[in-house]
Amino acid sequence: MAEGENGRAPLRILLVEDDLDHAELVKRGLDECHADLALVHLEDGEAALAYLHGRDALDSPERPHLILLDLRLPRIDGLEVLREIKSSPDLADIPCVVLTTSRAEGDMVKAYRLHANSYLVKPGSYESFVALMAEVERYWLRQNSRPLPAGTP
Repeated sequence: MAEGENGRAPLRILLVEDDLDHAELVKRGLDECHADLALVHLEDGEAALAYLHGRDALDSPERPHLILLDLRLPRIDGLEVLREIKSSPDLADIPCVVLTTSRAEGDMVKAYRLHANSYLVKPGSYESFVALMAEVERYWLRQNSRPLPAGTP
């Protein structure tokens, strides 16, 4: 696997988002953080689950450190993707942040009952979106502690 700017492998984010404009905003927001990240973007829930089940081992070099998950997805919706991730012993420890336009109380309740690690509503302005992505990157990828893969010194 390629090394990042700091000599280590970049942190990996899986973005599951069907709206290409929203996906571009996430990418730009993370780019503005100047963080050493590898972003994988998938556009539907079925593709996300296939991707994750191919990288579910803790020591997989492409296993994401964070999943940003929209709720309204084609093929398999975001809540079902979340249910599958959090019920899989090999995937359940990956933080899943719901990133959606839905402010519906019912969606929030369902997401947290399925063990979402966070529920974020997409802001309306570019500046607010960039600021939100900076906070996501700072907290989930810099401040939050994660278990290391087996055999890591």
